[in-house]
Amino acid sequence: MTRRTRGTSAGLDRIRIAAAAVALVDRDGLDRFGVRRLADDLGVDPMSIYHHIKGKAALLDAISEAVIAEMDTGTKEAPHDWEQVARQTAHNYRKMAYRHPRVFPLLATRPQNSPAALAALEHLIAAMRQAGLPDQITADAPMALFGFLNGYLLAVLSGSPDRPAIDATAYPTMAALAPLQADFGSAAEFDRLLDTVLSGIRDRATRQATH
Repeated sequence: MTRRTRGTSAGLDRIRIAAAAVALVDRDGLDRFGVRRLADDLGVDPMSIYHHIKGKAALLDAISEAVIAEMDTGTKEAPHDWEQVARQTAHNYRKMAYRHPRVFPLLATRPQNSPAALAALEHLIAAMRQAGLPDQITADAPMALFGFLNGYLLAVLSGSPDRPAIDATAYPTMAALAPLQADFGSAAEFDRLLDTVLSGIRDRATRQATH
């Protein structure tokens, strides 16, 4: 591939660069990601990339923004009940994570302030406020929901499907419950744990309303 000389536009823009960066991380992982390798894929001089995105940190943010933008963040057909909004958001986030497992650690470890990320949060907390949930519970909800989502999905995407056997003599209670955890990473397990998070938010709101 012939590299363009420094200073030429090379037909680049932020969207094209971000898409190529996502494809590179999907293929080779974050450990091998670098501006020079991205420039090679695009057939440009690295400085051409920096003309559009200022530095590697900003490039990582652009990657995060690109994959979050794949989520449905609230169309006219989207639900308005806050629990339905939370479930839809969670499932869309999970689908996106499974499409981009090598990109996902960026989402879980870096602040997400892109318009796409903020639109998803706005839709959720607006539905919660409209339902009359107390402001403090509404303010806490995104941290509770995405704390669960990020921790769980990181564990699933980076872990082995084969869980080690538990010594029943040393850990009898854990061994007895192990068969109930055999569906690690499944949609059914995801829904059970999501139910736990959402019921906690709902129960806390109910308790506060009765005091």
